[in-house]
Amino acid sequence: MINLTPTTDSAPSAFPNSAPVTPIRVFIVDDHALVREGTRQILDQADRIEVVGLAGSSEEGLEIIEGLGVDVALVDVNLPGMSGLELARTLTATRPDVRVVILSAFDEHAYVTEALEIGVDGYLLKTTSGRELVDAVRAVADGIFVLDRAISQRLIRRRRRGPDAVNPLTRRETDVLELLAQGRSNKQIAGELQLGLRTVESHVSNLLGKLGVTSRTEAVTYALNHRLVPGPTFGSYEPDLRDD
Repeated sequence: MINLTPTTDSAPSAFPNSAPVTPIRVFIVDDHALVREGTRQILDQADRIEVVGLAGSSEEGLEIIEGLGVDVALVDVNLPGMSGLELARTLTATRPDVRVVILSAFDEHAYVTEALEIGVDGYLLKTTSGRELVDAVRAVADGIFVLDRAISQRLIRRRRRGPDAVNPLTRRETDVLELLAQGRSNKQIAGELQLGLRTVESHVSNLLGKLGVTSRTEAVTYALNHRLVPGPTFGSYEPDLRDD
């Protein structure tokens, strides 16, 4: 029940006789011990995944993560002290190597839109099945944005009520969307806007979430139809499928 959207410029290649795949190192932050332990058991039983740490608060999580090599952090929203969204904001700013996924019981639009503004790599509800959670962790580690299907459908319904119902795009997101409409790849956008590639990936993820779409091509089509960006001055839009 999750939507998977590529956010990297290339897919990993498979080579015969290659070295064993390095496990995905996961860190879990949740203030409920039962949830922490249950999530760890689900992930530890999966191939290619290793839970390397647990924390019951954002402060504890930051302290422990500092000394660990973490690939994916699963973060609850409602944490004592510093909230899970504040933790996500801190991690995206200070540890861009860590993919952050919100795993929460809350699906309120305000939580979702703030998480997308921050640039998280995924937002899942705790109703997600164990199988879906495992698939999501693997996808995020491979550079794919994940969004719970129920949230995605709600965003689409808001979009259908009209453009005013969609959370407004920031100026930077509009800049990125305009370059997407010109067929630019993530790497090209990063160069033109003088941004890091990971930052561009986050902006693209935010765009998909806000517009309620699941691909770059759909985002551009929606933006052109609703005049969120100028139409092409010549030729036609030809998406760079390396980023789709």
